[in-house]
Amino acid sequence: MSGRFDDRGLYLGGAWGPSLSGERIDVHDPATGELVARSAVAGAADVDAAVDAAQRAQPAWAALPSSERARILHRAADLIMERIDDIAELLTREQGKPVPDSVKEIAFGAEVFHYYAEEGLRVGGSIRPVQRADIRSLVEWLPIGVVGAVVPWNYPVDLYAWKVAPALAAGNAIVVKPPLESPLAVGLVVQCLEDAGLPAGLLADLPGGLEAGERLSAHPGVGMITATASTRTGQAIMRSAAATMKRVSLELGGQSPFIVLDDADIAEAAAAAARRSFSNAGQICIAVNRILVADAVADEFVDAVAEHTRAIRIGHGVEHGVTGGPTTTTGVIETAEAHIADAVARGARVVTGGKRLSGGDYDAGTFFENTVLDGVPLGARSLVEETFGPVVAVHRFGSDADVAAIANDSPAGLAAYVFGGDLDRAWSVAEHIHAGGVGVNVNDITELQAPFGGWKMSGFGRELGPEGLHGFMQQRHIRLRRRY
Repeated sequence: MSGRFDDRGLYLGGAWGPSLSGERIDVHDPATGELVARSAVAGAADVDAAVDAAQRAQPAWAALPSSERARILHRAADLIMERIDDIAELLTREQGKPVPDSVKEIAFGAEVFHYYAEEGLRVGGSIRPVQRADIRSLVEWLPIGVVGAVVPWNYPVDLYAWKVAPALAAGNAIVVKPPLESPLAVGLVVQCLEDAGLPAGLLADLPGGLEAGERLSAHPGVGMITATASTRTGQAIMRSAAATMKRVSLELGGQSPFIVLDDADIAEAAAAAARRSFSNAGQICIAVNRILVADAVADEFVDAVAEHTRAIRIGHGVEHGVTGGPTTTTGVIETAEAHIADAVARGARVVTGGKRLSGGDYDAGTFFENTVLDGVPLGARSLVEETFGPVVAVHRFGSDADVAAIANDSPAGLAAYVFGGDLDRAWSVAEHIHAGGVGVNVNDITELQAPFGGWKMSGFGRELGPEGLHGFMQQRHIRLRRRY
């Protein structure tokens, strides 16, 4: 695969080619509706061929010194950065986010490859204490073998790196199903890995739908499946993987509360809330879905967050100065409209936004106004379900004790945010939140060297940090008796 906008095939056995069925799909720019490129679509037979190739290639890769694996991963990261402008433009044209946000996503993905190249050098075993003088007890970390991965369309390059980099650093082969909605930029990243010298067969990249995903999850030759997906998809993966008892790691949907205490810096909190609510058109698993704001400062806060929201310039992400793009799919708009209608029917008011953007260039794309709802009562869909779009619901609360209970009244538990002036007080609220990550006076819980993952229906398993590497490995205990 070469060039910026070439049609892409499947990457299998170290080469690009068509799917066995010959099926292809058109990839359109969500801002203009124009055809960007076409992509091959993988089926079950392609997954079978990829797993066979991975099983043949993995033992030699695992036997390599970790320093040699690190050299290839470092080189791949360097190539990603050398080609970042081409990858970013392609990502924007297929997914919608503004080019600066695409650049940020890809740069972090490259950093993830560098990080796991080094983290792979630090994997070691241990000799454990024993109860007999003639016994030695050794514990070692080993790769799983062949890993299957499912990558979503909202951050395809970034989340591709979260899975591929640690899996390869740990000595595994990996078969990836990237999204059909945005498979193109990922293809350029795959080319970087090939050009860096990754041996043939270790990585397969198979854009596909339900058939490919089900086969990957159920395949007896796959020892682990990792996915970033909706909760419903995660449940289907678990069912499919159960027959072979493979390891499963799932990062699923969120419904993140953003708590504003009455002593918070309102200007700071409003800017942070608007950014985390509407970045990538709200299509983020850790986006702010619901703002819980103290009654005493609610009017001031709502006015401030609405002002920041209106300042976002929505347009085609390749245009200079655009800070907000289209939604990637029409389904996002349909959910946003349903959540807004439900909230208004329950007595909420639309502070800003609330409808599709139309007229001029907007008519050709999937554009929706960034929307702030105020006075949203408990039980409204926007306070319970993940919108995964450019809508944020504001609910007002009385006491700190109330807000912790409200924040936890959700089946999701991925991320939460607490803003307050008294750090002890904010910290206390944070400690009562049932989520895998809580940001205190910061609107992002992602940290390269710390674990990322959910509680409750938001999944299990961890990515990033040392935990993200060990998640792709398994332990073996060797107990031996000395003869002298």
